[in-house]
Amino acid sequence: MKSGLHFLIAARQCEIDELDQLARTSELVGVIGRLVHGLQRERGMSNVFLASRGSRFADQRDPQIAECLALEQEVRNGFDQLETETRQRASAGNSARLFSRIAWVLPGLDALPALRRRIGVLELGPAQSTAAFAKLIVGLLAVVFEAADGATDPEISRLLVAMFNFMQGKEFAGQERAFGAATLALGRSNEAQRVQWLHLIESQERCFHVFTDFSSEDVLALWRESESSATMAELERLRRVGTTLTAADAPYSQLSQNWFDCCTRRIDAMRTVEDRLAADLRALCGRKTAQARTELEAYRQLLGTLAPQSGGAMFFDDAGTQAVAPAPYGRVLERSVLDMVQEQSQRLQAMSDELETVRASLNERKVVERAKGLLMAHRRLSEDEAHKMLRQTAMNQKRRLVDVAESMLAMADYLPLPDARPPR
Repeated sequence: MKSGLHFLIAARQCEIDELDQLARTSELVGVIGRLVHGLQRERGMSNVFLASRGSRFADQRDPQIAECLALEQEVRNGFDQLETETRQRASAGNSARLFSRIAWVLPGLDALPALRRRIGVLELGPAQSTAAFAKLIVGLLAVVFEAADGATDPEISRLLVAMFNFMQGKEFAGQERAFGAATLALGRSNEAQRVQWLHLIESQERCFHVFTDFSSEDVLALWRESESSATMAELERLRRVGTTLTAADAPYSQLSQNWFDCCTRRIDAMRTVEDRLAADLRALCGRKTAQARTELEAYRQLLGTLAPQSGGAMFFDDAGTQAVAPAPYGRVLERSVLDMVQEQSQRLQAMSDELETVRASLNERKVVERAKGLLMAHRRLSEDEAHKMLRQTAMNQKRRLVDVAESMLAMADYLPLPDARPPR
């Protein structure tokens, strides 16, 4: 018959298996970050290329595409390795949702060559190109989100939440680069474009706010250092120009290049923060796993010295019962086993409590996304329109966005069925 220490060892081994899974997933998150960065740059170049009718960035596109193809292969290899190792270990956890996200992303990667050919022959407009790249990048970020949502260690989860929100904020910055480059290249904008530009700015700020809540002081110091005052001043100046363009302002094509270069300096600086987050994540997973393996080995050594059934001798001492005669290896050893069991239980409970706090940020995002989906279905709105409606309602009622979203979902059963009107 197995003792309690046997099961304590089994519990620790399960933790190590989960940490190994998190380490593999964290490596994949880092590779995805590099691919997203490459695709963001390619998207910006493609937008200027399309807006200028092929006169600009024609030579730079091919090297950028080659870089993205190499990174894409790394991501595909990471997907394959994660699936193989998870299946071999029969791991469960968050794998089902994570693999579903990966399954959705792969057709997008398969479709990239066709998208690039259409851009090369000027078959698409800048807005269509932006939307296509954004759809794929959002899918890749969803893989990162599921990795963060499935993390079982609170410290690792905090880092993943910080990294996901930073990557998402950086993606909105990339969308702004592409959107602004095309708008300035065309030399005109309208009210809808101005609102879209402001929405991209606000979305960045929202993501970076969550990132700061979950980051270490060292990472935040690097983030502040990366935000060059000269670059940010130039960015704000060009934002003001871009959001006030009229048809009479046609000769603004040079500003398009200035805008692209300014945004690229900012986004490349963000890459240093993203790399630091990825490195911290790998290092943390390594430390956690090494510590768990050391403790597991100590448990196994103790198991080899423990007399059969000795671990229960001290169990009822705290209940005031008369002490049982010590086992051959002494009361100290018996107490050490019970202390380890109690310490393990308390540690796991503390981890669970902290993990719930960390996941609150992710759960809020899920609630908002579900409320947006509800509005899109029942009001026939676009995603941007649904988000703006939620945000405006929250402002009018002086409530948090997530609280408005929760109230809307609570009333879902009372909403009429979606009508057949086409979306606007």
